[in-house]
Amino acid sequence: MSLPSRASYRDIPLYSPSKVKCGVDLSDNTNLFGMPPAAERVLRETVTTQVSRYPVGYAPDLKQAVARYTGVDPSWVTTGCGSDDVIDSTVRAFLEPGELFAFPDPTFVMMPYLSKVNGVRGAAVPLKPDFDIDVDGLLATGAKLIYVCSPNNPTGTPASRAALERLVDHAPGIVLLDEAYAEFARESHLDLASRPNVLVARTMSKAFGLAGMRVGYAVGPPTLVAEVEKARGPYKVAGLSERMAAAALSEDVPWMKARAEEALAVRARLVAELETLGLKTLPSEANFVMVPLPGAPAVAERMRQRDVNVRAFQGLKGIGDALRIGCAPWTQIEAALGALRETLR
Repeated sequence: MSLPSRASYRDIPLYSPSKVKCGVDLSDNTNLFGMPPAAERVLRETVTTQVSRYPVGYAPDLKQAVARYTGVDPSWVTTGCGSDDVIDSTVRAFLEPGELFAFPDPTFVMMPYLSKVNGVRGAAVPLKPDFDIDVDGLLATGAKLIYVCSPNNPTGTPASRAALERLVDHAPGIVLLDEAYAEFARESHLDLASRPNVLVARTMSKAFGLAGMRVGYAVGPPTLVAEVEKARGPYKVAGLSERMAAAALSEDVPWMKARAEEALAVRARLVAELETLGLKTLPSEANFVMVPLPGAPAVAERMRQRDVNVRAFQGLKGIGDALRIGCAPWTQIEAALGALRETLR
């Protein structure tokens, strides 16, 4: 007997970037400069009774901490199991099956995946030659939900303020702005969440160094937040994760800012070193760089054989093959550069 399955699911592959265990792993853009001290204290102080009981539904303490950090009322905050969960819940909350979900190309690789698993149609709109978003192209789709990541993953390039404002002003529905890398950028656009049709998603996985705890959030009008809350379910953030994230947001912001500055200093040094190898990076405002390089997947595989993991992309729209290299303490970057030099020889 063949088991029933959704026809639309049959051709969906699992999200599976190359994950060979390497001594140096620069493939995820996470904070490799340590753990937020207050979050570490919460981890050490966790007791058995906290583990054996459900967390409070809808993460109220975490919402309070996010609200203080972002300067909004807690009713303007929703949370989830990473920002990708918040994005997934937003797609479910605002799109009926078969409707259009628009996003730039290239962008966060989960967008086509989330389109398929939620039964909506993904509309990928190429970035402009200067890597800004194509506002006219996104609007021309007529999509009721438009996603923009700024700084963009995997390119590291930001969307311009003028483009974002025009998109928000003329969008036929909701704009979901993903600011996963906002703490590294020169400019945040969190204030756009005051508009009636904007949600701004963020994560604790990058600058705050809590990727393993899986915490994300979004800020926006309570009318939009309430719909996302319906789609997310009550217990999407583990109790320990909530307590650690809330502590980091409340006590570890100076620590986070110092680590972010360290990552940006490493990025500048990395860009200079790559230039000595004849490699030009895209203009990044994130904690990683993208290096267009023909044959990048094969280069990344040879680097993995030298115990270094970086993320390879193939045939990106307007870019071609490329490597994405995350910033980390310089000893790890030196190891990556050594592996890259040997590979390019």
